[in-house]
Amino acid sequence: MPSIAGRLILEMLSRLRTRYKMLSAKVDEPIISGAHEVAVEEDDHGHEHSSSGSQKFLHFLNRSAYPGALSFNIAAFALPALYGTLSKLWIANIDSLQVVTTDIYTYIGVVAEVLNEGLPRTAWLLIGDKTNRTILSRISLSYTLITVQALLGLIMTFIFIGAADRVAAAWVPETVREASLTYVRISSVQALSSAVEVAVASSTRALDKPNVPLFISSMKFVVNIALDLLLISRFHVGTVTPTTTIQALVRMSCDLTASLAGLLYFLVLSRRMQRISSSHHVKPRPSFSDLKILIPPGISTFLESALRNALYLWLVHGVVSMGADYATAWGVFNTIRWGIVMVPVQALEASSLAFVGHAWGRWRAKVGIEMQQPRASFGDLRSISKPAATSASLALLVEIPLCIGLSLGGVKSFAYYLSQAEPVALITEKMWRVSQFAIPISLSTFPQL
Repeated sequence: MPSIAGRLILEMLSRLRTRYKMLSAKVDEPIISGAHEVAVEEDDHGHEHSSSGSQKFLHFLNRSAYPGALSFNIAAFALPALYGTLSKLWIANIDSLQVVTTDIYTYIGVVAEVLNEGLPRTAWLLIGDKTNRTILSRISLSYTLITVQALLGLIMTFIFIGAADRVAAAWVPETVREASLTYVRISSVQALSSAVEVAVASSTRALDKPNVPLFISSMKFVVNIALDLLLISRFHVGTVTPTTTIQALVRMSCDLTASLAGLLYFLVLSRRMQRISSSHHVKPRPSFSDLKILIPPGISTFLESALRNALYLWLVHGVVSMGADYATAWGVFNTIRWGIVMVPVQALEASSLAFVGHAWGRWRAKVGIEMQQPRASFGDLRSISKPAATSASLALLVEIPLCIGLSLGGVKSFAYYLSQAEPVALITEKMWRVSQFAIPISLSTFPQL
């Protein structure tokens, strides 16, 4: 018999069903159907599918509906988190002292996150506006976003490589600092691969194509696991001695391959979307005019991310200065947090962002896009923020029992399993007890009014 929490989750998801019907004259501009109308949607090939009560399961695979998008996003975020946990375990089996070195990958990712939370955050507001923008306009914005992010990621990669010694001095304990320089240089390529991956993922989620981020995560996970099993696990083949450098090279190769494959997949899907457009003879391409549209709303998200991540890295530097055990414990703590606790939160956030963007576009069309400073009523705000409120409620239903369960003893044993060090496990447990009072609920899903 389903639990009360399970019934609440299903009820919330069922209320968020988004129904569409397509006009024959403008295939790329969906109109929300009435509550009692039969929902009809055209897929990429122009075929229509009617939904019925007997197809509730298929509703959870419908990428244009909240439950379907959430299903894809959970899988897309879970796979990288699982690999991050497994890779730390394999490094601990090679040399427990080198576990802290692998956290360099995370900290470089935090710096790259400042870049990846600037323009990509505008995707939900601009690319996700399916009411006021044609599909060609949204694809053109996506191309511009990906191109700019790739260039910025490449520049950041060269900066990290050139400043490898300073990066190691800031985030690696002195005992393993000299041996970590090669790992820093290899991990620096993450700035480029993550920039492309995040830009593609943000654009495709805003276009109701969450299968693209899932494809990227799946490819990265499968190839990473296969190569790690062959090269650095206890069951590795050949006579090559597993090292952290080999693990870094494997991860870099898989990151670049997956981001490039995801980009190619998106290009294929975008061509299909262009063919069903009423203006398919116009080819979308990156442009400065689109960049001018992306920059204004991206400034505030960039500054917020820069401030938040600067404070985080300042905290990391302080933890690292306390010694190797504390630095390792901090890395293990973040592996548990991002590998278990934050996976549902990230999936809920990404899902709600897309549908808040859709609702925002519908409201702007209703009040008139020519109005420079429109004012929303309380009812409008409630309608726009409904996906965000649902995600926050689901996050509470999932996170509270999860955090309580981990606090009852699961953190210490899991930390020891990852680090193979009793002092590290004890420190990690203390970190968890201090942090358990802050339940992570993202409020960034609310649009900029």
